[in-house]
Amino acid sequence: MRLAVGIEYAGTRYAGWQRQDHAPSVQAEVETALSRVADHAVQVTCAGRTDAGVHAVAQVVHFDTDAVRTLRSWVLGANANLPNDVVVRYAVEVDDSFHARYSALSRSYRYVVLNRPVRPAIEAHRVAWIIEPLDVGRMREGARHLVGEHDFSAFRAAQCQSKSPVRRVSEFAIEQDGPHIVFRVTANAFLHHMVRNLVGTLLAVGTGEQQPEWVLRVLQNRVRADAGVTAPAGGLYLAGVRYPPGYGVGSAEDGPDSAMMPPPVPPASRWP
Repeated sequence: MRLAVGIEYAGTRYAGWQRQDHAPSVQAEVETALSRVADHAVQVTCAGRTDAGVHAVAQVVHFDTDAVRTLRSWVLGANANLPNDVVVRYAVEVDDSFHARYSALSRSYRYVVLNRPVRPAIEAHRVAWIIEPLDVGRMREGARHLVGEHDFSAFRAAQCQSKSPVRRVSEFAIEQDGPHIVFRVTANAFLHHMVRNLVGTLLAVGTGEQQPEWVLRVLQNRVRADAGVTAPAGGLYLAGVRYPPGYGVGSAEDGPDSAMMPPPVPPASRWP
């Protein structure tokens, strides 16, 4: 039997999603918890690996098991064995053709900025704190150049292992709610550090350091050194993964008829 599982986590104290030999990872916590419920070793495959300090409200993983458990038992049992900063939100039985990574049609990220003179306390490590006043209108103008299919070489990390730098961004919205500014980005896939590099570039436009047209020049030049800095990890959230509706993963409408159904994508006006 193959199961798809939705996971939420605060990435602050982890060295990223991927299991590592000498550092705590979200994957290790999830696999340990699911293995205890299954009573056998479980290895999961995720929709998208997140970096150290990055969060997720809608990570999706799949794994195979011979253990017979109810969906509710998978959820409650895993959560009983997980730390407070990681939680399983739902479990769904899926066809063997489902793959958390390769079946995904698109992925959505949110990047949250707290734009005020005073540092955050409650939201520490959950937002990026920017002191300089940001002009949302200018950043929106710059973000228009990033929508569509482009070579995003200027926005990929040096250690990025993707064979192609071409990605298709279907949505790039920037919204303000009081001192919070939320960047919403959806694409078929993302390069390593791509969202954080895009946001860092747009922040330079928002502060007035650069003009909105500069974003287009950076995109066309395809040189990482020409773009803005990499925005801090704490403001980034994996917010949604979209799959073909037949799998019943990723939307409440297609989920199972139970309290453990997949959650809807968070409203655009709220973070994360």
